[in-house]
Amino acid sequence: MCGRTSCHLPRDVLTRACAYQNQQGQQRLPEWRDADKYCPSYNKSPQSNSPVLLSRLHFEKGADSSERIIAPMQWGLVPSWFKESDPSKLQFNTTNCRSDTIMEKRSFKMPLGKGRRCVVLADGFYEWQRCQGTSQKQPYFIYFPQIKTEKSASIGTASSPEDWEKIWNDWRLLTMAGIFDCWEPPEGGDCLYSYTIITVDSCKGLNDIHHRMPAILDGEEAVSKWLDFGTVSTQDALKLIHPTENITFHPVSTVVNNSQNNTPKCLVPVNLLVKKDLKASGSSQKMLQWLATKSPKKEGPKIPQKAELDVPQWSIQSLQKRPFPTKRGGTGLERWLKQEKEEEPVAKRPHSQ
Repeated sequence: MCGRTSCHLPRDVLTRACAYQNQQGQQRLPEWRDADKYCPSYNKSPQSNSPVLLSRLHFEKGADSSERIIAPMQWGLVPSWFKESDPSKLQFNTTNCRSDTIMEKRSFKMPLGKGRRCVVLADGFYEWQRCQGTSQKQPYFIYFPQIKTEKSASIGTASSPEDWEKIWNDWRLLTMAGIFDCWEPPEGGDCLYSYTIITVDSCKGLNDIHHRMPAILDGEEAVSKWLDFGTVSTQDALKLIHPTENITFHPVSTVVNNSQNNTPKCLVPVNLLVKKDLKASGSSQKMLQWLATKSPKKEGPKIPQKAELDVPQWSIQSLQKRPFPTKRGGTGLERWLKQEKEEEPVAKRPHSQ
């Protein structure tokens, strides 16, 4: 599952991290919609607003479907057919959407059929592992492996907002597949855009933490196909929904347990070993450098090296084995994908503000 994320980057840094190429091969930055609703946070929970990517075609008739918009939306999908005047009265949880029942539940099947696909942006997400023999749970921060470059490794201090922006410039955002919808109050007023995160069975690397994980779109091609509902059918888009092993993680403090705690401490790796010091390496070491508030000791000049992909070698060592529920087989999604392709409804443009 996915019930807590971090997305703390300033708006301009987040925008640069979402650079893409349109169908003409032009390098573009996505434009913002309702930018004032974006609130950076190290600890985002359901019902809060998070930034999502979506096709411009949802808002502008005749627009290039490969052009992108960033819009803050409420986490927890409110179906367009919901008749109550208060969306908080929705009686079921729509924070996540299981991939194996996505074509069975009206709340998700309808917006998906209209092409309302989005990409949820985050630094990473948090998951809790139940500790063996106790009622306690250990939180982990899970994210894409980061590229270590000479530029990022040379940054040793973050004493001002300007420094923070430079430090996180190279961060690769986690891109999770989502579905959104637009709910209009029965009495009239501003419509509410909201989303759900699609989940799948966990990959082998995360299975000891939790048996479910977000459907992560790994790479620009996957992101582009998921967003481009104008040219990529629902059936083809759903083939992108599967677990990925290209993920890394580290244990973090229980400070993150309280969603009111919005602090860098939520991300800092912690030592789970009692008698032996745990040495962070790879991506987690890079994060420690980025989150540092004091200048480190000066070091001699380093020989420039090629960018390398760093994956923490110690994360798996700290995991405790535990049993998980049996995974569901013969999923509805798999059965649906095997059926002959039927004509899909034309995507309707959501009500624009």
